[in-house]
Amino acid sequence: MSALLTVSQLHVAYGHVKAVKGIDLALEAGKVTALVGANGAGKSTTLLAISGLIKASAGSVMLDGEELRSASPHHIVQKGVVQVAEGRAILGTLTVQENLDLGAYTRRDKANIAADLAWVYSLFPVLKNRAKGLAGNLSGGEQQMLAIGRALMARPKILLLDEPSMGLAPLMVQEIFRIIKEINQTGLTILLVEQNVKQALKIAEHGYVLENGEMVLHDRGANLLNHPRVIEAYLGT
Repeated sequence: MSALLTVSQLHVAYGHVKAVKGIDLALEAGKVTALVGANGAGKSTTLLAISGLIKASAGSVMLDGEELRSASPHHIVQKGVVQVAEGRAILGTLTVQENLDLGAYTRRDKANIAADLAWVYSLFPVLKNRAKGLAGNLSGGEQQMLAIGRALMARPKILLLDEPSMGLAPLMVQEIFRIIKEINQTGLTILLVEQNVKQALKIAEHGYVLENGEMVLHDRGANLLNHPRVIEAYLGT
């Protein structure tokens, strides 16, 4: 396996509360990896630690052999690790176009930025149709598309997706997962955090199951879908 990013013995605490307790995971280049578990398991905390938005108390985050644990969030983005936050975090008082432009803020390659914008608009035609409108007027599903599109404008090596299906109608959930698969087919490495365990494991090459801050299972996504512990805890019978 060619690991693009490796997390080793990662510990994260909020005061005296240990949220992540010495977990290991590896992202294979060009693949979708799912990190699943119940609410409060430590999934989002793990993403925030990888992104540098919170600081791990111990452990290692290695990107292509470079340690990121002590790096600043903007440096991590410049290195190609870009997160789509839970709740989307779009800037509602700016236009759709302005939100996308901000995604490319760290870049200076104007021709490639223009090409990436055209690609984002091909992925999300509704955004092109509403480019001059305020982002705050978009529906929840459209805002999620905008959040993903904005992250893609940074031309990431690794895309971190935190609960992209949260709060969306079933048809929009299906569309978001279809788009995630399409993005991955371009070769982009994706780490997907999801409470929708079935959908996440269906599209993931590899999956990790996090419970109470500890990694309890990891395997191919298809294998985890059929694992008795996963079925009992997350999928029902």
